[in-house]
Amino acid sequence: MDWETIDSAPFGHNLEVSVIEGDEVYALVFPCRRMGEGWSNALTREPVAVHPTHWRYWAENPPTVKH
Repeated sequence: MDWETIDSAPFGHNLEVSVIEGDEVYALVFPCRRMGEGWSNALTREPVAVHPTHWRYWAENPPTVKH
C-alpha cells in the first residue's frame, strides 16, 4: 500500500505513520491513531509526541470495504 500525505489521514483507525527526525525518515514500529488533539499509540492509547508526514493503514487492520 502506498503512503498518503498526513493531511488525509483518517481519524479512529490504526495507521502506520512516517516521521522525519533530523535527516532520517522512518515509520514508527507501533500503530497510531489520529485523534482530535494529535496522535496516540493505538495499543496503549497514550499520546505520542510526533509530527508525522505520511500514513498508510496498519497492515494488521486493513480498512473495511463496504459493498
